[in-house]
Amino acid sequence: MMPEIARFYGITIFMYFFDHNPPHLHARYGRAKAMFRLSDAQLLRGELPPVATKLVTEWMLQHRDDLEANWMLAAAGVQPEKIVGPDGRE
Repeated sequence: MMPEIARFYGITIFMYFFDHNPPHLHARYGRAKAMFRLSDAQLLRGELPPVATKLVTEWMLQHRDDLEANWMLAAAGVQPEKIVGPDGRE
């Protein structure tokens, strides 16, 4: 199962329960999928369109503490919290 933690501008952000290190999130935009490291918003795998990549990485850097807290929750099998996107919506 992959809990959704944010949705903005057509991009959906997920974290798996009990996922492997390094701490990361999954982003989906249409059929495009990518995985980004939490510590520095570095793209680890996959690809999104350039504008979507920029939106995700900027959002991640602004919410790094929240994302790291969510990683700890998901790693423990607890539902992570929703985080507001740059469009102001959860």
